[in-house]
Amino acid sequence: MNARLALLGTVAPGVPGSEVFRLALEHAVGELSALGGMIHLRGPMSALRLVSTAGLPSALIRSWEIVDQEEPLAPARALREGHGVWVPLSPAGAADTADATWPGTGLAALPLYTGHRGTGALTVLMGDRGEPSPEHWEFLRSVIAWTEDRMVKAPPTTGPSRTGQPRHDGERLRQALKEVSVGSWDWNIRTGELLWDEAALKLYGTRPEDYVGQVENWMRCVHPDDLAPTLALVDRAIRERGVFEAEYRVRKLDGTWGWTQARARATYDDQGEPLRMTGVGWDSAEPRSARDALSRALRHMSDGFLAMDDDWRITFANLEAERTLGFSEEELFGCLLWDLPAAEQVPGLEIRCRQAAAAEKSVSFDVRLPNGRLCHLRLVPGPDGRTIYFTDVTERRRLEEERRSADRSAAERAARMGELTAALAKATTSADVVDAVARGVLPPFEATGLVVQTVEGDRLHIVGSVGYPDDVIAVLDGRERTQPSPLWDAILTGAPLFLSTPREFAARYPELADLPARADKQAWALLPLTASGHTFGICAVTFDHPRRLTDEERALLTATSALVSQALERARLFDAEHTRSRELQRSLLPRDLPVVPACTAAARYLPAGHGMDVGGDWYDIIPLSGGQVALVVGDVMGHGLPEAATMGRLRTAVHTLADLELPPDEIMSHLNDIVGAMGEESYVTCLYALYDSTTRVCSITRAGHPPPALLHPDGTVVFPPLPADPPLGAAEPPFETTEIPVPEGSVLVLYTDGLVESAKREMDEGMAALSDVLGTAHADGTAADLDRLCERVTSALLPADQQAADDAAVLLARLHALPDSRMASWPLPKDPRAAGQARALIREQLAAWDLTALTPTTELLASELVGNVIRHAKGPLRLRLLYGAELICEVFDGSLTMPRIRRATETDEGGRGLQLITALSLRWGTRYTPTGKCIWTEQALQTTPDAVREAPEALAPDPLERVFLSLPGLGEDFDGDLDALAFGDAD
Repeated sequence: MNARLALLGTVAPGVPGSEVFRLALEHAVGELSALGGMIHLRGPMSALRLVSTAGLPSALIRSWEIVDQEEPLAPARALREGHGVWVPLSPAGAADTADATWPGTGLAALPLYTGHRGTGALTVLMGDRGEPSPEHWEFLRSVIAWTEDRMVKAPPTTGPSRTGQPRHDGERLRQALKEVSVGSWDWNIRTGELLWDEAALKLYGTRPEDYVGQVENWMRCVHPDDLAPTLALVDRAIRERGVFEAEYRVRKLDGTWGWTQARARATYDDQGEPLRMTGVGWDSAEPRSARDALSRALRHMSDGFLAMDDDWRITFANLEAERTLGFSEEELFGCLLWDLPAAEQVPGLEIRCRQAAAAEKSVSFDVRLPNGRLCHLRLVPGPDGRTIYFTDVTERRRLEEERRSADRSAAERAARMGELTAALAKATTSADVVDAVARGVLPPFEATGLVVQTVEGDRLHIVGSVGYPDDVIAVLDGRERTQPSPLWDAILTGAPLFLSTPREFAARYPELADLPARADKQAWALLPLTASGHTFGICAVTFDHPRRLTDEERALLTATSALVSQALERARLFDAEHTRSRELQRSLLPRDLPVVPACTAAARYLPAGHGMDVGGDWYDIIPLSGGQVALVVGDVMGHGLPEAATMGRLRTAVHTLADLELPPDEIMSHLNDIVGAMGEESYVTCLYALYDSTTRVCSITRAGHPPPALLHPDGTVVFPPLPADPPLGAAEPPFETTEIPVPEGSVLVLYTDGLVESAKREMDEGMAALSDVLGTAHADGTAADLDRLCERVTSALLPADQQAADDAAVLLARLHALPDSRMASWPLPKDPRAAGQARALIREQLAAWDLTALTPTTELLASELVGNVIRHAKGPLRLRLLYGAELICEVFDGSLTMPRIRRATETDEGGRGLQLITALSLRWGTRYTPTGKCIWTEQALQTTPDAVREAPEALAPDPLERVFLSLPGLGEDFDGDLDALAFGDAD
């Protein structure tokens, strides 16, 4: 092989193409011990022309001189498929054709290229060796490469060759087809009149002014040696009613002789006498090989071909035209095109052809033949007649339609995949992923069911489903690894599982044979979900009819499962993070609202829609002393864990400051300092409302927060005018406090801006909507139940089907006043007699309230409080009792000095008063007033203090005695006489 390739390499560039082909074929045939070879090149209308042969007789290759590129012959297949092909011969020796008998075992063909365009093929006929070995294929490719290289460097063809062997290269054939000129003539046999068109005048060397229109004019043009045999052929064709075909020489205008070829047919009258002969002629001066190739090209071309004169009479028809029209060439010759049965049955054919001829423009269109076949017709008008090419495109159009349909389907699938990819990219939660898969996968595949499950330990957990009844979902949810299941099989193998029929399902899973009927499903595509090399779930796409998916559909579903896996894995991480964030936020909000006499409350917290992080909205109710309660609502600007943590810190700070009984404006100032210390980007809005049930006054301070709504008992809704201080972190104290009188039973509505403001709604519009909801609820009685009112407010302003962009908190509080009959207040003198007066007033008032059981304890508490004021503080002095859920005893004075509890030792003479108060009361405390301070205690109405209940009963039979015995330094000298402890007693 190498020696032959080296020999070919010595051939200098620039040798003619015919020599290149000859050398290539000789070496290919010799190396492979083949019987022969041939080379075809692409010609006009994409047909392949035989241009060179080696070792093959002409009788064998005659039908291979013109090969349609779409035929299954070896050279056409090699060029079409772009690689070497092997076509074995049948036992009879047929090489893909019915009219050729070939020796040998088969044909091996490889394509030829010029640049990136296929231009032909080299074919060898193999003998007994059979298909070439890999080494022989490699040798043939090397020969092809050498041939392509030399053809690029071959000299161009300068003109037709008159000497030597006839050339068979494709360029000569194309040149012949290009330069041929066909003339038409019409001879009146009875009168001798002969009509020539312009092409015929030129063909027969006659100037128009010399033309006399008689058959003698033609006879004078014919060479004397050719006239007699030509006339004999004319006479024979007329007598035998056949086709006249002849080749003869004619004199040209320059006086030289040139070969021409003519073809004609006669017409006859009713008696059978000849009338006219109509025919065509063309120059045949080219070498016989080119002339024969042209004749074969016209006669055997794969397209139907008709030539017509100016009167639309047929002068030539090839074999394909005869087959399509159902008539022989002799029968078609001279017929008017419109008289053909096939033409008559094509609506509008004559009109369209005549219009094209009148406009002298070629026209192409499809026509449906009577036999149902579809033909593509191309009319080419010219000065010397018309030609019509027609091709049976029935199969081609069908394939094109199938291809377009496939392209449309592929485009639709690609669009669906694009939409699914976009939807999965936007999916935030696992529910979003299931919804995107249901909308993007089920319709294109005509599926009716979807189940998405994830592995949780050794069980499957339902993430979402579509098209399944609840009882089937119950069977699928929680299915263990050890239980038979196609879902687990797909997960454990990590490979898709496709079940096309219920019978196939039952055969594989007999334990679940009833499941298809229960689920109304008959085909399944089970797609494991794998991300980061770990299979964590399954996506089951199901059908309500038997469905055998194609390979393409299975590949597409498998690719889709990869997208779903990534999206679901991301969504699961988001769900877990979101759940932790929500739990953190919930833990920072009140779990249960405290029960206080001053108000009845209900609250709601509504997180932002999917895709939003946790926020910093909060609300709170803080019980205070003296029948007071603090109502708080706030909003940390932004979303995220830092904002939620800030909310938790501020809520704790508000509780601490409120427990100190500070006024609302001072509490807001302290909060402003806390927020300011967090950084310049931290801003918080807050509203603090302090309601006093004894005075029915609500003191409100706000920092950048929306004003509260107040629903009066008569149904009137007002938004109290409050100063608009900046948010915390941007404000400069002092803050302003507004006091608002509140009628008994009014509902105070506190909320954050997420309830009333959005991108589509201004805050004023939202507040007006809130007012309408409150007024309507009062009118229809809903406002009587605060939980129902809360639901109504949130559902009206934040519908469930609309995702909110911001969190929202709502706190509703129905404010209650302490009746005057439950309050008693007295001024006391600032002298030692005050303690005794206090005890007397207490005994009388508690008797009136039927609380005499609390008299001893309350007297002792009041005596201690009043005694401390007389000893350590200053006036004016006042005592107040409040009878609510607890009994509250308050002592007011004009001093700002706060008492401080300390632990007294057994040798100390004082310091046990506050310990005594702690032991006898539920709780106690102090608060500042505009004129000084208040020290207060709370007692349970029905139970004793925990410290008293927990003291051993063996110490003393009386509760007060137990308390005193528990105090250090008092147990040894105590004689049971409580009156001895009433210092400052006026009695």
